[in-house]
Amino acid sequence: MVKTLIRELKAAGAEPFIIPAMGSHAGATAAGQRGMLEGMGFTEEAMGAPIRATMDTVVIGTTANGLPVNIDRYAFEADGIVIINRVKPHVAFRGPYESGLMKMLAIGLGKQRGADICHELGFGKMAENIPAIGKVVLDSGRVLFAVGSVENAYHETCKIEVLAPDEVATEEPKLQAEAKRLSPKLHFDALDVLIIDEIGKDISGTGFDTNVVGRYHTPFISGGPSITRVAVLDITDVSHGNGNGLGIVDFTTRRAYGKFDFENTYPNSLTSTVPMSVKIPMVLKSDKQAMQAAVKTCNILDKSKVRFVRIKNTVSLGEIEVSESLLDEVRANPYLAIVPGSEPKAFTFDEAGNLL
Repeated sequence: MVKTLIRELKAAGAEPFIIPAMGSHAGATAAGQRGMLEGMGFTEEAMGAPIRATMDTVVIGTTANGLPVNIDRYAFEADGIVIINRVKPHVAFRGPYESGLMKMLAIGLGKQRGADICHELGFGKMAENIPAIGKVVLDSGRVLFAVGSVENAYHETCKIEVLAPDEVATEEPKLQAEAKRLSPKLHFDALDVLIIDEIGKDISGTGFDTNVVGRYHTPFISGGPSITRVAVLDITDVSHGNGNGLGIVDFTTRRAYGKFDFENTYPNSLTSTVPMSVKIPMVLKSDKQAMQAAVKTCNILDKSKVRFVRIKNTVSLGEIEVSESLLDEVRANPYLAIVPGSEPKAFTFDEAGNLL
């Protein structure tokens, strides 16, 4: 979508460039944010446009509730701004504007300073602050248009809307409602153990979609399955050591802990004012020990009846592994089906105790 957008802007006579609208992500540094873009494939060569990364911002106004509105200095100096983002449920609060276009205007485009201001009073005020800040940016006349996309449960783009500035406020809540309807789910109300192979900033701002797991780091959001124990086995390489989300789970591995980069992780949590998400859970030597610890502590007397699920990550839920104790429930669920030819099998590990 970005590459196509750049091509069409050039055809219309523009000279587009890309700015990372990431708030405080990637260590709250220009080099880190540029590197994160490139790591996800948004290189200058692939996109056909230069990347201009800075953490400098310019204040363009004040909200009705007294918050200064910051935008990226390069965006401020440009002849026009085009916002492009997925619209999806947020992982820490509920409202008509969660993750999407308004949030990118308020927090992403505001860089670390704008993100800090928006989060200063906590997630209990986010549903109010995001549209208040976003409205000031839209009213400034600097935004040419916005492109919002919605994904289905398979992480596939299923809807794209191009919105004029005066349409963002009215149309994004509709896209948000559609995104929630289509969000991926585990389709189990309660589990004893969930194993997540990997978390990362390329998967979710909080490493994993808390809505899928039903584990949250703020009191301003609820829903999802009730899961007694959650273990995370690894952090994606694209995340560059950002272990945001580990603090919400119960167990992890030495491999994941070894990747945890404090400088790349902590700025995000300091800005959001939510330290819980970057705490360190119990660290086990291997995948096997992390899985054993989760089962051992799930408070089920007969361990052969543990309701156990393993997933790759929270955006790859098309195929999951479940324990034999869940098979009858799978058969009765219209949203689930057993893969033809699959049979129950034991997990296999290498000599170090990590999954093969």
